[in-house]
Order: sequence, then structure tokens, then C-alpha cells
Amino acid sequence: MPFRRLDHLDALRGLAIVWMTAYHLCFDLDHFGYLQQDFHADPFWTWQRTAIVTLFLFTAGASQAMAVGRHQEWTRFGRRWLQIAGAALLVSAGSYAMYPQSFIYFGVLHGMAVMLVIVRLTAGWGRWLWVLGSAAIALKFMAEGAHALWPGLDFLNHKALNWLGLVSRKPFTEDYVPLIPWLGVVWWGMASGLWLLRARPHWLRLRGAAVSNVVASPVIKALAALGRWSLSYYLLHQPVLIGTLMAIRALT
Repeated sequence: MPFRRLDHLDALRGLAIVWMTAYHLCFDLDHFGYLQQDFHADPFWTWQRTAIVTLFLFTAGASQAMAVGRHQEWTRFGRRWLQIAGAALLVSAGSYAMYPQSFIYFGVLHGMAVMLVIVRLTAGWGRWLWVLGSAAIALKFMAEGAHALWPGLDFLNHKALNWLGLVSRKPFTEDYVPLIPWLGVVWWGMASGLWLLRARPHWLRLRGAAVSNVVASPVIKALAALGRWSLSYYLLHQPVLIGTLMAIRALT
């Protein structure tokens, strides 16, 4: 059966991109003094960030299921992985230039680079992926309790190990997406995609009359087109937003 990119999966990623752009615009407005918000502690902002990252990582896992379903070779996976890893290094460098005290050393792209390899290696574990995903998410809360019982676990909060996510406090950084609990979201995305391949394969056939009107709507098509360029957009949107705000400040 021929596989093509799925509009509704790309559109979900595109929705995350639009939401992320709005969030980062507000973050940048706060940085330049046009807003006064606490993006690190206010639930209004922290929950939005959680939802945005969840959308990105869930679709990343589901996309890997599609790749496995069409027997994507490791060489092609490796080329895409190198792009993500290289983009993560660029994010670290750019954030260090702007926020040297809280630069991004393990953000969403860093986490994705590690998690995609793990998820790809475990793709054949079938329904156990649901269990693994649940366990990874549960570990976050178990780690918090373990720290309270055993203060000696504080070494897990150090920068050398806090990327694992088994921490009792969030590190001071502009973006932090550790393995725990986020690997669980990617595993759930992979499990959902594999279920789709197994139980609803007709949803993956070529677009046409069988595709619902909802999927064919202009909004979904626009979001899907945006979702196909998610990595490039992710790298460019902040320089554009920040550059625009700097230009506005210089002109006013």
C-alpha cells in the first residue's frame, strides 16, 4: 500500500507551530518590556508550554510509526536525525548568545534527537509501548517522591544528569525537555501510529473522494503545509520575531 504524508498528522504539527509562535511572541514581548508575565511559574503560561511540547512530541512519535510502516531505512532516518541534532546545537549557540545564564542545553530538539533514536529502536515492541509510555510519565512523579525520601538523590539535579528528568526542581534554562516524562509522550505517539497502521490502514490511502471534508478543508491544508516545514520554521521564527521587535524598538 502506498504511503504519503497525512494531512491530519501534519496539520496537528502545524497547529503546534501556530500555537508556539503565539506563545513565543508573548515571551519576546515580555523580554522587551512590552508585557509583564511570569513564563516560568504562571500556570497560564506553563500549561500552554506543556500542551505545545506534547503536540510536537506526540506527532514526532506518530511520524516514526509511519516511517517504520513504510520500511524507512536507517540511512534516511540518520539524515533527518543529523538535521535535528545540528538544529539543536544551533539553538544552544543562539540561546547562549542571548541568555548566557539560562541558555538551552537540553530543549525540545535536544530531547527529540535522543528520544527518536530510543523510540525507533523499540518500534517492534508493539502494545508494550503504551506501558513504557505510561511508566515514563509516572516516573516523573515517582522521582519527586523519591527525592523527598532520599535527599542523597540530589545529584540527579546536576546539569550533567538533569537531562534524564529524574529531578526534584526544574533547572534554570529557557527550554527544558528531559527524557522523563517526555519520552512517554513520544512512545504514546509511536503506539498510536502503529495502531493506526494495524487497525485503520484505509486512513492511510491516497487522498481523494474517501478523504473527509474536514481533512480537505483549507484550514487543515494550510496547517498541514506549515507542519511539513516544522524544523526550518522552528529555527527561523524566533530570529524573525526578535529581529522585528528590535527594529520596532529602534524606530520608536
